[in-house]
Amino acid sequence: MERVLLCTVNQRTRIVMSDDEVTAFVRESRKLQLGTINPDGTPHMVTMFYGLVEGKIAFWTYGKAQKTLNIQRDPRVSCLIEAGDEYSDLRGVLMYGVARRIDDPEGILDVGMNVARRMAGMPDAEELLTEYVAYTGRKRVAFMVEQSRVISWDHRKLAIPA
Repeated sequence: MERVLLCTVNQRTRIVMSDDEVTAFVRESRKLQLGTINPDGTPHMVTMFYGLVEGKIAFWTYGKAQKTLNIQRDPRVSCLIEAGDEYSDLRGVLMYGVARRIDDPEGILDVGMNVARRMAGMPDAEELLTEYVAYTGRKRVAFMVEQSRVISWDHRKLAIPA
């Protein structure tokens, strides 16, 4: 029994991403699964495009959205970013943290532009995106996630001899 546990622990340590790998994976990805807590305690999961502001996950949404109401009541969130279709290709980062609300128009516009650039795959499309972001931002709030815990995995590392 101990042998199986040791093997599992060693395999788990083999697939953990380094800090640099986590940073690169989060930077290269565009969507995440956002988990908030509903009033009855059940999870509320949604797919969100996200941006990076000061190296932190940032997203925006409508002020009356369920996720906004949930975060106002309980700011604890989880953010899951994953890739891969086959078991041997699975990679992911799961971040736990607290979502800090950004209400000021300039902050909302900054997060909105950051998200829109990544969402559109056009990092330098200021002119094309500014009007859209400014218009839709009137009814939106933004959040930045202060992470407290990060879990990662990269199953591609299993193909590399230990």
